[in-house]
Parts: sequence; C-alpha cells; structure tokens
Amino acid sequence: MDGGRRVVAIDIERNPKSAWPLTPLRAVHARGLGGVPPTALVLIGIVSVQVGAALAKQLFTATGAAGAVTLRLFFAGVVLLVVWRSALRIERRALPVVLGYGTVLASMNLCFYQAIDRIPLGMAVTLEFLGPLSVALAGSRRWTDPVWAVLAGGGVLLLTKAGGDVGWSGVLFALAAGALWASYILLSAALGDRTSGGGGLAIAMAFGGVLMVPVGIADAGATLFQPSVLAAGFAVAMLSSVLPYSVELEALRRIPPRVFGVLMSLEPAAAALAGLIVLGQIMHAAQWVGVICVVAASIGATRTARRK
Repeated sequence: MDGGRRVVAIDIERNPKSAWPLTPLRAVHARGLGGVPPTALVLIGIVSVQVGAALAKQLFTATGAAGAVTLRLFFAGVVLLVVWRSALRIERRALPVVLGYGTVLASMNLCFYQAIDRIPLGMAVTLEFLGPLSVALAGSRRWTDPVWAVLAGGGVLLLTKAGGDVGWSGVLFALAAGALWASYILLSAALGDRTSGGGGLAIAMAFGGVLMVPVGIADAGATLFQPSVLAAGFAVAMLSSVLPYSVELEALRRIPPRVFGVLMSLEPAAAALAGLIVLGQIMHAAQWVGVICVVAASIGATRTARRK
C-alpha cells in the first residue's frame, strides 16, 4: 500500500492467508475471482495499488497527504468492518497487537504519501521496498545475500544520484515508510497468531483511520468533507486497500507464497510505469536501471530465501 498498504511475509506477501467470512459476499467473491488465473490476480492487485497511489497524489492538492491517508484508511476500514463483521470479536490479549498494527499502518501510509508528494512515485515505492527486502535478507543466511544487498544498494544510488536535484525529504520519508513496512511485516505475524479471519485487520485499519482523522482535518480542514473529495477518497481506499487485499487473498489460495513474492517484486517497476502514465513523471534512464536493480535484488532474495 500502497495499503491496507500491505501485510508482507518474507516472500513480499501483503496479506495473511485466511478464509472469507460466511456471508453472501463469499459466494460472489468465489464466482467472480475463481476463474481468473492467480498470476493475473496478483498483477491486478499490483496495478490497483499503484493506480490508487497515483490517484491519491492527485488528491493532495485538495486534502494534502495527511487528508488523503485519512480518507483511504477510514473508508477501507469501514468496508473491511462490514465484510468481516462476523469475525470482529478478538481476545483481550490480541488488542495491543491490533492497535499497534493500526498505528504502524497509519504511520507507514502517512510517510509514504509524504514521500510521493515530494519525489516520483516510482522512486518512492522502490525506496520503500527496501523495508521488506531487508526483512527477507535478515531472515536468510545464504552466500548470495550480500549480492542482493549490493545490487539493491547500487539501485538506490542510481535512483538518488542520477536525476539531478533530488527531494531528500521525500527520500527520507520513503525510507521511513520502508522501515515501518518492515515493522508491519513482523507485526502481521503476531496479528495472525492472535486473531482469526480478517477481523483483526479490519479493526486495525479502522483504528488507523481514527488516528488519522485529527491530522487529516488539521491538514485539509472542511475540504475533507466535500462530496467530490469523499468520493475520490473512497476510490483510493478501494484501489489501494480493498481490491488488492481481495485479489491477493484469492491468489494466495492457489499459488505458493514464494511465487507470490516473486510477482510482488515487480511492484517498483509498476509504480514507475504508473507515475509515467498517470502522472506524467519522467525518470532518467539511470533511475530506471536503479528500479530494475532493486526489483532484481528482491526477486533474487525471494527465490533464494530459506523455506520456513
């Protein structure tokens, strides 16, 4: 997420593998997605996240970055609470994990939106991707790990040194988002251990939205409640959180997590293309090479990581 920007396992997996609630939505979900190849579902999720991020950036002129995050988390939380309403009971021991998860989720998305407000979308997502890549490398002891680390580091240098003036505050926000993404991965394991279904995620998402409401209002004021702004915020929530969560969950039922992780490694390249096509953001050739280096490092780390 870009959101419910994402539950990411070592294989760059955004969402815990769990069952949909026993509601009519489950039947619609199965009929609508069951016939789509899982690889196509993952790619749909990737494209949806990046188009949602591009749409959110266009919303910044009205709401600011904090206002856009507020709308995204709030609407995504409402939709997920409705979808998982039969799984919203959680034990008291799980409450600190759920609230911590929601806090990290809100902070991660705020840092990411602050980053794309200052630097190109492709650069921001590539730098943010260093978070899950670091987790993957930290969990492995293969002789190839230094190769992937050096390749990723070279990619970052190309991204930040080959494009003239760089908005270093945006770079720092992207790196902070990556660090929070790494924390988000680790918290997702605890969330999966202490909750079942998607109830924990729904509550965490809603809590993150509530946390962001004062910040969003301070940033956007009454503009945050204009019908057109609310509609755009709802679209961002669906594209960046709800739709990717749904299609990736279905894909994970049918492909190994490692394959899923390799496909998710394409996300920085997808972000760069979304920035070019939707926002008209042009990156230099060397910066594209930097993106490719990070993508290659992520694929390499995913394929060589030890199975757990």
